[in-house]
Amino acid sequence: MDNRHRVKSGRTWPAYACQVIIARPAREGEAETLRRIAAAAYQHYVPRIGRAPAPMTADYTAAVHRGQAWVAVEDGEVTGFVILVTEPGYLLLENVAVLPAAQGRGIGARLLALAEEHARSLRLPEIRLYTNEAMTENLTYYPRHGYTETHRMQQDGFQRVFFRKRLGA
Repeated sequence: MDNRHRVKSGRTWPAYACQVIIARPAREGEAETLRRIAAAAYQHYVPRIGRAPAPMTADYTAAVHRGQAWVAVEDGEVTGFVILVTEPGYLLLENVAVLPAAQGRGIGARLLALAEEHARSLRLPEIRLYTNEAMTENLTYYPRHGYTETHRMQQDGFQRVFFRKRLGA
């Protein structure tokens, strides 16, 4: 019997192996990589929203420069990222994106865990985020990771849904 199995990506791993996802601060020069990942991850939402979602037009060069961008690296390739903005009393998870080909492998969950680690290191009691109402997948994804919907409103021309996660000690 073969002791190997396939994961969603089609890669074959020994049955005892686990993939390693490294999360680290984004480096100068990686902003274009973040733009490419955002475009790939959010492109399918354009028809639903009627225009490019905010993450497709964000200034990733500035986010990297300010130290707000973190990347997930798998097998030496940046496969996802998160933008974390420190606000008074909470950490804003401004954006999380994973390449479509890498989704379903725990990269997004690892980036959410990084956000929690970062908030705790800053002694912040909660994480807040928002998503577009048309991104229906996110409306079930975030609650599965402990986030609670707080409200909905129009902001910057988008119908947004706001979430928060209170962090324990």
